[in-house]
Amino acid sequence: MTDSFLSHDELHALGLKAFGKNCKVSRFARIYGAPAISLGDHVRIDDFSILSGEIVLQDYIHIASHCTLHGGKGDARITMQSFSGLSARVSIYARSDDYSGEWLTNPTVPADFTNVISKGVTIGRHAIIGTGAVVLPGVTIGEGAAAGAMTLVNKSLDPFMIYAGNPARPLKPRSRAFLDHEKAMLDRG
Repeated sequence: MTDSFLSHDELHALGLKAFGKNCKVSRFARIYGAPAISLGDHVRIDDFSILSGEIVLQDYIHIASHCTLHGGKGDARITMQSFSGLSARVSIYARSDDYSGEWLTNPTVPADFTNVISKGVTIGRHAIIGTGAVVLPGVTIGEGAAAGAMTLVNKSLDPFMIYAGNPARPLKPRSRAFLDHEKAMLDRG
């Protein structure tokens, strides 16, 4: 029986820009444009997730099943900082068509007839995003912020706050106790 995660040699064969130790990428995940994608240490990407464009995943990142990360180029990359995570079916877009009606849309149309919006997305340290949430271009999710299930994140979220809704609305502050656990874990080695 084959292991459900790619081996070190298989990860190397993908042609990723970089990958660290203990990376677990499902055989059923799809990676497009691997030379623009960097994985840090202790990254896990589960079944049926799709990553494309420029993406930087730092250390201790989990991407649950059926997530989609559509990065752009340069300043329009997606960055997930250490200890952040995505629950199942989260979608992150650093690129989006212009829905105003002033332009044509979709990737089959020549670029000079479209107005693709490209803005970077940053998911801060210890930020978590709940099942089915959608994150749009230009958003920064602050350190320790949490976006609940089915939340539409169309504006940046403040650090250490819990948000929910469509669009995202602040509910209450989030505990910082996990920072002590991070320190204890890293001190343990």
